[in-house]
Amino acid sequence: MREELNQGLLDFLNASPTPFHATSSLAMRLEAAGYRQLDERAPWYTEAGGRYYVTRNDSSIIAFKLGTRSPVEGGVRLVGAHTDSPCLRVKPNPELERQGYFQLGVEVYGGALLAPWFDRDLSLAGRVTYRRDGKVESALIDFYQPIAVIPSLAIHLNREANQGWAINAQNELPPILAQLAGAEGADFRALLSEQLAMEHDFNADAVLDYELSFYDTQSAAVVGLNQDFIASARLDNLLSCYAGLQALLDAGDEETCVLVCTDHEEVGSSSACGADGPMLEQVLRRVLPQGDDFVRTIQRSLLVSADNAHGVHPNYEAKHDGNHGPKLNAGPVIKINSNQRYATNSETAGFFRHLCLENEVPVQSFVTRSDMGCGSTIGPITASQLGVRTVDIGLPTFAMHSIRELAGSQDLAHLVKVLGAFYNSHDLP
Repeated sequence: MREELNQGLLDFLNASPTPFHATSSLAMRLEAAGYRQLDERAPWYTEAGGRYYVTRNDSSIIAFKLGTRSPVEGGVRLVGAHTDSPCLRVKPNPELERQGYFQLGVEVYGGALLAPWFDRDLSLAGRVTYRRDGKVESALIDFYQPIAVIPSLAIHLNREANQGWAINAQNELPPILAQLAGAEGADFRALLSEQLAMEHDFNADAVLDYELSFYDTQSAAVVGLNQDFIASARLDNLLSCYAGLQALLDAGDEETCVLVCTDHEEVGSSSACGADGPMLEQVLRRVLPQGDDFVRTIQRSLLVSADNAHGVHPNYEAKHDGNHGPKLNAGPVIKINSNQRYATNSETAGFFRHLCLENEVPVQSFVTRSDMGCGSTIGPITASQLGVRTVDIGLPTFAMHSIRELAGSQDLAHLVKVLGAFYNSHDLP
């Protein structure tokens, strides 16, 4: 069971280099399980026992199973995660020709750890918008192969590199794609046209625009002497998306269950398809009872906000509070912050801890050091938007926001088990 889950996660990570591809991957798995896509621009006809999903911007997805029990009586069980990860995004006019090399200008998306991006085999993926036969359309592309690299400057030319090095994102991050021959010029949109033709078998009249990200081509893998770890890009937070999906697919028919995977968390969630936007409330208002019953339903509901937690690193243990150092492979982490950077309170934390104990899932707690700032999640944002009770949790991870992160190989099964118990629980606090 654990090995099967982990392999499924590896396949999902490898197929999801961007939020667009992650959403497509989730939708494909939902379709295979009998979920039906709804169009936000058309009327919806839903029924108890039905299974549905809706996407927005091709990068956010909400899947829901309407239970046979009235949500006014039983509430709704929601699991929330996000599809985006820190990365390097290609600029609108990116072509750079320096010293005979073809490079692309990039913008840093989110709070990326920049040093690990050097000397990696990079590819490019995302969404391209184009004109064909007088119509504006969009399609996903993925170059798959390593087409770029950001070489480090040799230590002989940067003697202070190991004493601390401030990376200049404008000057030092443009990847090298090729050497230019003679008077050959660089035309990035022509390159995209060729890729569209190769992947989708048509010729676009013009590439109009795009949202493209570089990514590391090294595959996700189970690693370690005893295969204790999962190493991959985008574990934050596709790991939680996948765990939520597996739990939803195994949920029973009685309770109403929702999986929310939204874009733009790494940059604040303020967008039409982000957690700080209207998407979730608009979807729920179309499928739940209205008026007074809608508020009653929300107040009987609970959201598990699942986003990776900081595992205590053996080389940097002083960065954690001495009593709150989550360990990899020791179970999900309840995340707490008195200043509401996490939305957990004693009742929601107690309920999640109860679920873990009832299902023999180990559970841990995380509080950041009192002399350090604390990150946040979609938890407080969704709680303040919707008014739903929330607990922030996540699996412990090393190297968060690096191009390659590390999680415990036993923890995915722990998380799927407790989220499954949550979806199937009949009594919320």
